[in-house]
Amino acid sequence: MVPESDLEVGQLRLLDVDNRLNVPVDTHARLVVQSTDVLHDFALPSAGIKIDAAPGRLNQTSLLLEREGTFYGQCSEICGVYHGFMPIAVDSLSLEEYLTWLSSMTIFFSKKNKVRKSS
Repeated sequence: MVPESDLEVGQLRLLDVDNRLNVPVDTHARLVVQSTDVLHDFALPSAGIKIDAAPGRLNQTSLLLEREGTFYGQCSEICGVYHGFMPIAVDSLSLEEYLTWLSSMTIFFSKKNKVRKSS
């Protein structure tokens, strides 16, 4: 979640995140969820998704977003003291935007791995 002091104009308090899930529009995606501590719930109401993330178990569902935009959700389980502060933000991008983002992430992580290997 983006701290309130770091919010920029247009960002939503308690819903915006610093790393969004990016998916291409009109493409079937498989979401695999798991928890390492307690029961969580990946809920994205505007996409019709609500799936439990349980420790030691893999759950999966499919996602198909038919329009570009940002979709907001949050954990909808009583999973702990900070339960209300687990937002989810999904960006549905055009295929061209998605491929551009994907190539930038490939470059970012390849540079990060080079730094890690040289240390």
